[in-house]
Amino acid sequence: MSDLSLALIQSDIHWENVDANLAMFEEKIWNIDQPVDVILLPEMFNAGFSGNLHKIAEVPGLKTQRWMLQMAAQKKAMVGGSYLVNDGGKLFNRFFAAKPDGTFETNDKRHLFNLSDIESKLTPASDRRIVSYKGWKICPMICYDLRFPLWSQNSIDPTTHLPVYDLLVYVASWPKPRIAAWDTLLKARAIENQSYVAGVNRIGTDGNGLEYAGHSAVYGFGGDEMVFLGNEEGVIIQKTEKDPLDEFRRKLPFLKDGDSVQIID
Repeated sequence: MSDLSLALIQSDIHWENVDANLAMFEEKIWNIDQPVDVILLPEMFNAGFSGNLHKIAEVPGLKTQRWMLQMAAQKKAMVGGSYLVNDGGKLFNRFFAAKPDGTFETNDKRHLFNLSDIESKLTPASDRRIVSYKGWKICPMICYDLRFPLWSQNSIDPTTHLPVYDLLVYVASWPKPRIAAWDTLLKARAIENQSYVAGVNRIGTDGNGLEYAGHSAVYGFGGDEMVFLGNEEGVIIQKTEKDPLDEFRRKLPFLKDGDSVQIID
């Protein structure tokens, strides 16, 4: 089993300007000067967390999706991030995982922030999907999902007898006043799920005047902080290793003792 090298891009976002954001993130991606396997972008990276939903929402297959697939092919890495999608007349905050071979997988945001007029107009995910890439099983989540441990709960697959996933990913627009919760919950999700956790957050101030503090990070399967970026713009790169993860799970098979939970809408 190969290791997986992650690149987390922490950046401000141009408000409601898809072209400017795609150009900016393209430059940042091309400035990654070492081979990486996965490139992660913040929540709603192409326009910001705007309430102008019908201006920034795209139907599947258009500009942002094509750009992500192009970046994945050119960098020979999976590129993941969320943006607003109008799918059959319903709006979703959708994580899109573009792969170098031109295929892709998606996962929608489940928990929609109840204090936001924006997300009251969106449709929540009805299921959770695991992304398979280079022998790794990756569970992508979006921002507010971090607060709800049942939705990200790892378990033992009854068919394979292996954990459902190896890497838990959160892409976010997590506001500065609650950044301590972000730091704490990322670590907690790693410990309880015996999984690597990568969280990428934006920085700057958006068009609504909300501030974002960054704190993008990768945590190990025991909860140790592997790499951390404060509130500055930048890219952090971290290798995750499969063999130590498997060995840790063999020695401490906590997931086998977990509760069986079924989420019913």
